[in-house]
Amino acid sequence: IEKYKKKHSDIRKFYEKATFQMNDTHPTVAVAELMRILLDEEKLEWEEAWEVTTKTCAYTNHTIMAEALEKWPEAMVRQQLPRIYMILEEMNRRLCDKLWNIFPGQWERIGQMAIIAYGQVHMANLCVAMTHSTNGVSQLHGDILKEDTFHDYNLVMPEKFSAITNGITHRRWLMSCNPELTDLICETIGTDWIRNPDLLSELRPYADDAAFREKFAQVKHHNKERLAKMLLDRQGVVLDPSFMFDTQAKRLHEYKRQMLNALHILVLYNRIVADPNFTMQPRVFFFGAKASPGYYRAKQIIRFIIALSKLIDSNPRAREFLKVVFVENYDVSSAEVLIPATDLSEQLSTASKEASGTGNMKFMINGAVTIGTMDGANVEMSERVGLDNIYIFGMRSDTVRDMYREHTYSPMGIFESNGELRKALTQLIDGTMNGLILQDLYHSLLMGDPGHLPDNYFVIKDFGSYSMAQRRVNADYADKDKWLRMAIVNTAMAGFFSSDRTIREYNDMIWHLAPLNHNK
Repeated sequence: IEKYKKKHSDIRKFYEKATFQMNDTHPTVAVAELMRILLDEEKLEWEEAWEVTTKTCAYTNHTIMAEALEKWPEAMVRQQLPRIYMILEEMNRRLCDKLWNIFPGQWERIGQMAIIAYGQVHMANLCVAMTHSTNGVSQLHGDILKEDTFHDYNLVMPEKFSAITNGITHRRWLMSCNPELTDLICETIGTDWIRNPDLLSELRPYADDAAFREKFAQVKHHNKERLAKMLLDRQGVVLDPSFMFDTQAKRLHEYKRQMLNALHILVLYNRIVADPNFTMQPRVFFFGAKASPGYYRAKQIIRFIIALSKLIDSNPRAREFLKVVFVENYDVSSAEVLIPATDLSEQLSTASKEASGTGNMKFMINGAVTIGTMDGANVEMSERVGLDNIYIFGMRSDTVRDMYREHTYSPMGIFESNGELRKALTQLIDGTMNGLILQDLYHSLLMGDPGHLPDNYFVIKDFGSYSMAQRRVNADYADKDKWLRMAIVNTAMAGFFSSDRTIREYNDMIWHLAPLNHNK
């Protein structure tokens, strides 16, 4: 900025060429700070500063969860940032005047849209009101922002809203972490896909080539051996690479529903123990996750998963078919080994809660088949691979949102009618889990927390659908050619989810920068 000011007298032109892309509400006090700079240091009039700020700032919402829709205590902001608070007050006054003309007399509605209301500074409202662009990170998420989260803003300012689906860099999440598969792809379709990942689709016909399927299977097996060695060295865990490798790797949070996965594993364990004739494709269930330090229930879920692992290991017949591994200190380096080794990717978020997801894309491009809800980018993944190459289960997002609004759902009917699920839930509190009593988990699923529905993320509601989808997974994995065809199709259709496409769309829709000359 200082260099520009030495050359040019009109600072406004500098800012109008810039874009500040704000990810969630965490950095968005920057909106008020830019107003302060323009007013106090650049000496612009309020209307000019407002115009420059709105043209310069853009907002990406990455999730509708409360932690990304921050509300700060008004008194704290006033005390800690007095000048910023003065600017926020004036922004709010002008915004509410505008909204009054649109919604006359509707104070409650205006209060829900205000920057400052009910003793709090609403950072998400600041973002939408004071930027020229608000985007979601999948097509479904963009629709939810318009139809629900920012419904009234969409009525007033529909031109601001868009959706740009997240992406991953295939250079790290395929080429770097899975060099064997990269070499196989290059040997098969050439190298042009490296610069243009959409060309991965040229791989799709090879799903019907037996020789290619065999090579693809060999790569997956080698990656499973690599993961087995890493976990033996790090955790002393002994793994059989002939087992299916089933992975749920993501932040530990109730809406991501590690509980759904763990309860299903417990049901499988009970089937094996109760019926000497029961068989299934042997499977290792990996959980890669970290929990926020103060998130007590997430810590309880981890305790449940570890207790489940010990329970299975203690039973000779169960461990012929099942193993549970909680990957310690899960991080990017672990993911770069775990993801290429995975056969089945678990994407279980309650529909409407996961804005996009990117782990789902990383697993997909490495030849894992997805079991998941119609949530976030899973929707677009299913459109690209076809419903024959992904396992979709559970309620859709519109049904979930209706159930939250109606407040009529009770899990007790399902608990009473589903004997397998009832037994598994009872085992949380009867000492089965190596004496561990998980009263909090049991209570949250059946009775709920104050101000929330019981089973607030519909674990019990979706359990039956999930269990049936897992039966299909088990049957399909037994047909190795069918499974390999599905896996290859997933890799072939993953090119759309490259971050190259995502960044290009941000530029086309929001930034409007001139592309670099790649020949220089």
